[in-house]
Amino acid sequence: MGALEKRFYATGKRKTAIARVYMKKGTGVLKVNKRNFDDYFTRESLKMLIQQPLELVGQKGQFDFYINVRGGGISGQAGAIKHGISKALVEYNDEYRSVLKKAGFLTRDSRIKERKKYGQPGARKRFQYSKR
Repeated sequence: MGALEKRFYATGKRKTAIARVYMKKGTGVLKVNKRNFDDYFTRESLKMLIQQPLELVGQKGQFDFYINVRGGGISGQAGAIKHGISKALVEYNDEYRSVLKKAGFLTRDSRIKERKKYGQPGARKRFQYSKR
């Protein structure tokens, strides 16, 4: 082990959530906003979603992750973390790129809420038309 452990950084995004992911060799510690991973995400499905990229490349428990995430809801944040972890893994080893890309983990999910337009009650909904 060297004096300075190499760290890998990536930014993951989904909806309005942005996750800053710092990755280094370690024992599989996952900290989200300085809290334990299991405390932050209580839903089992979200925990599985976040672990997917690591399981796919067979590196589960090999890295420590320190993640800052803000914006959006719990599900959007989980998606952003998954995106960030995938990008960090590619930065660590470029050979993972094809595997992760095939699984669709490197694609930013760009579905965000459409803005409300003036003169309408919502983004697309119109007021009821009245002929007379």
